[in-house]
Amino acid sequence: MLQFLHSLLGREPAAGPALDDSRWIVADVESSGLDTRRDRLIAIAAVALHFPPPPEEGQSPRPRHPGIALGDSFEVILRQPEQTGLAMDKRNILLHGIGVGAQSRGMPPPEALGAWECFVGRSPLVGFHSAFDRAMIDRAMQGTLGRTLPNPWVDLEHLLAVLHRDHMRRSLDHWMQRYGIECAQRHQAAADTLATAQLLLKLWPRVLARCSGGFEEVSALARQQRYLPGRD
Repeated sequence: MLQFLHSLLGREPAAGPALDDSRWIVADVESSGLDTRRDRLIAIAAVALHFPPPPEEGQSPRPRHPGIALGDSFEVILRQPEQTGLAMDKRNILLHGIGVGAQSRGMPPPEALGAWECFVGRSPLVGFHSAFDRAMIDRAMQGTLGRTLPNPWVDLEHLLAVLHRDHMRRSLDHWMQRYGIECAQRHQAAADTLATAQLLLKLWPRVLARCSGGFEEVSALARQQRYLPGRD
């Protein structure tokens, strides 16, 4: 894994605003707590969704269906400052399973976040309650690298609410149970990421019933959650 991450650092980050709509990144983070202003980013995990190329000229249009690309995935633990070791929240460690030893042996943040930046490239991002993931990553990147990623995110929770016309802010566990998705280890970033990607695939027929499945269209659909009756 370390060799793979170091190889990513040899690539130049993607330049320019154009999105790669053929590759979406489903991401999840682990952190020392839920305060995006004070808590630390501990780990990032992600898996890519690949879309088939559009039909060539003269070919019939076909529905746009993504597939999970397990070979195009990412996982890194960021090395934590030594002075935080004794103050780590034991309950939080029990939740995500990344102990003091694993955190102290993690990759230095500049290398870890540089590898993340290169892995993402021009791809848009998907998360469940993605505002938290984005805030934790952006704060870590700004503090470490002096920049953040411009890539847009879509919140799968918002998309689910719109497509089910459900004004309640449901948990990932609720939607996993509804769609019959099992997670190998909940609250572990890599496992949660895979479960989120599977949930999007289950939801995809409803997506295609409302739009063609391009990222901008899906983002616009998710933003409609603010108009659901009773949604605060």
